Amino acid sequence: MLPRAPLFTSRLCLRPYETADADAFFTLLHADRARFQTSFPDRLQAVRVPTDAHAALHDFANDWRTGRFYVFGIWHRATAAYLGDICLMPQAKGQAEIGYYLAAAAEGQGFAREALAAVIGFGFGPVGSQRLLIRCYANNTRGQAVARAAGFQPEAPPKRPHWFRNADAVGNIRRFWLSRDGE
Repeated sequence: MLPRAPLFTSRLCLRPYETADADAFFTLLHADRARFQTSFPDRLQAVRVPTDAHAALHDFANDWRTGRFYVFGIWHRATAAYLGDICLMPQAKGQAEIGYYLAAAAEGQGFAREALAAVIGFGFGPVGSQRLLIRCYANNTRGQAVARAAGFQPEAPPKRPHWFRNADAVGNIRRFWLSRDGE
């Protein structure tokens, strides 16, 4: 089991959620629910009312203990403002996926890039991942720019029959990879 230790950057504190964070966690999700609906429907489904936030944070702590899922809240170090969330989910064969979101007011200030850099170090370091994945919708140009700025390389979209591509929402997803060895 990895210790539930925070990660620090010059402006941010990324730390595993505590029970006391439930109100801030719910408030941000609720305020930006419409923006997050497409990319984070499972999170929104799990956290519909304030009491759900407490249960979700409890589940995150259990997931951390088992190594299934590592979720960090993102706080601004100078103001202690809660800005968003970033997580790393280990998968098969040394791969892990990273997902993140920020409050609308926190976007465009480099916080996602800063948080991502810290989680890359966590993924390749303590978690021991060999390859990291970020998935973004094709129209999420900001998310793609964050991935590229951190050194992630885009994967070519798969070739699919025309009829399949139009019926499959996965065709709207762009995948970005970063390998520990740089390949």
